Amino acid sequence: MEDTDLSGGVRVQLAQADALITLGHELTIITCGTPLTWRGSNASWLYVDSFTEVDSAPFDFLVGTFWTTVRPAYDLDPSKVVHLSQGYEGAFSFYQEQKALIDAVYSLPIPKLVVSRPLIPILQKFGDDITFVGQIVDESFYRSSAASDIEPLRVLLSGPFQIDLKGIDDGYGAVNHARWHGYELDLVRVSPWGPSGSEPADLASEFHVALSTTEMTRLMHSCDILLAPNHHQEGFGLPAAEAMASGVPVIMTRIPSYLAFDEQQDYALFANEGDAEGLGDCLMEMLDKEDLRRTLRKRGREVAEQFREEHVAGRLQEFFLSRRQSREPRKVQAR
Repeated sequence: MEDTDLSGGVRVQLAQADALITLGHELTIITCGTPLTWRGSNASWLYVDSFTEVDSAPFDFLVGTFWTTVRPAYDLDPSKVVHLSQGYEGAFSFYQEQKALIDAVYSLPIPKLVVSRPLIPILQKFGDDITFVGQIVDESFYRSSAASDIEPLRVLLSGPFQIDLKGIDDGYGAVNHARWHGYELDLVRVSPWGPSGSEPADLASEFHVALSTTEMTRLMHSCDILLAPNHHQEGFGLPAAEAMASGVPVIMTRIPSYLAFDEQQDYALFANEGDAEGLGDCLMEMLDKEDLRRTLRKRGREVAEQFREEHVAGRLQEFFLSRRQSREPRKVQAR
């Protein structure tokens, strides 16, 4: 793990580690970062100045959790390396200058694990050894019922404005569209980073920065609607899954990762990517219709059951045990 900074990607890595530990496996997280403070972890930790310091001998597998850590793991022992991909970084606008380096990492002859099925065809140009394991929503988000709506409704917009694929500017546009039509709502912003200079943060009633998992759960449970305006490069979209587990109805874009949540697209309201007005129309419909919010709370909660830890843990365990078994020398039966 490159570092321990607060992010959805790191949260996923920690959750997957804990899931395997729950099944009795031993996990060591090796990082050049500082000690973790914003989430608990049951793993063993090894802090290093450089990944070249690592002795790979005690481990059955080395998992590179981001394109920057796959190559160092590969250099330690190519036979043990697995690439965990939460999204193809070569498609992100802010990585275009490094796309050749990213593609070289993805082209390494090693197996890949993906958290979303739409990533499989995207990554197949780099090789066919790809296994879907799924995504984990922390158990704390799940609740059997949501609190009653108290007006004005609280609309949550989650993610860094500075990363364009999160579509946060479209979320602000949707809120402006609804307010222009006379709708009242409280916009609640949360981000791992503070607002950028160009962000219209004054449109939000609250702005939360770098929340711990406990704090994020509490905030999610205090809201009535989630806006998820992500663009198609999004590998999964964890806040949307967390909202559904929390019984919070979601307005999301029609991107592959969101449409893959379930074959029946009846678990959210959908708008086109980059369509702030369309998102705003969905927001107005959601604000208008209490019955719709009630239906989406229930349906979203049902769909979110697939994101429980035990489902992903089982797939991870099956992958690693089968790969370890395939390495073991086969005994020759005497005739």
